[in-house]
Amino acid sequence: MSEEHKQQHEHEHAKPSSPHLFPKPPKTSVQPIAKNTPLSPQVSSGASIAKVPVVLAETTVQIDLDSTIKLPEPALEIKRVKKNLKLVQCRLLLPTNKLFIKGFVRKNIQYAAPRYGSHHGVQSVIKSYTVDIPFNLVTEVNFIRQPEFKALPESKEFSFFSSQPLPAGFAQKDSLLSGDFSEFNQISGEVFNELPYCELLSSKFIEYDEFLDRKMGDVFSNDYKIVAPFEEGTFTKIEEKMVVELSLKVLQNQQIKVGEQNECPSDTKFSADE
Repeated sequence: MSEEHKQQHEHEHAKPSSPHLFPKPPKTSVQPIAKNTPLSPQVSSGASIAKVPVVLAETTVQIDLDSTIKLPEPALEIKRVKKNLKLVQCRLLLPTNKLFIKGFVRKNIQYAAPRYGSHHGVQSVIKSYTVDIPFNLVTEVNFIRQPEFKALPESKEFSFFSSQPLPAGFAQKDSLLSGDFSEFNQISGEVFNELPYCELLSSKFIEYDEFLDRKMGDVFSNDYKIVAPFEEGTFTKIEEKMVVELSLKVLQNQQIKVGEQNECPSDTKFSADE
């Protein structure tokens, strides 16, 4: 058989390649450049009143945490701990400067779980365990700008004069002069204030973790003990002391004047008594 026929024979009987071993190359394309035309924004001239978020306070809050974490299985060592701060409540209690904060620190702990061992080494698998460390606190903030807050107007009751005849036993010309007891009249109202809110700026974690039940020479894989070098040991409980520095800002939507410094006619205040 000639060399040409031999190559043709091998090509016809060759096994097709698996699509999983040799995936198709990704499709790519060159995007054309689209033209755009700049537009001039429409703006109002002169002084204007705008409703915008105004910063009331910026502060850094220190949170001290002490917790005990129990792993789902024995661990030989901690490989990595990733932390994220989450807030579920940040509320300024008006008209005070008390800020109520509630949230948790999300911790993802990557650890080595031993499986097999000998007097010379330990074979482990890397696993992870995610847990939330909750916290809540109250702190006082120093205002950069005072929040706008109005209490409910005072409720006032009033009545109308009424003259009614008297029953038997009184003089015929006499009458009962008083307010009308058959009705109730009141002046009241509501004030809808803008609710302050928070924005997170940054967070910093300083922690110290100590293994509580680690004993040198005892290496466990789930429920059974394995052979390992004498200096190794496993643990399941971690005592954590952590300081969290949380930086945030407190804001409130307020109306402010923008543009020229001339007095705006809309600044004129009208009284209900005028």
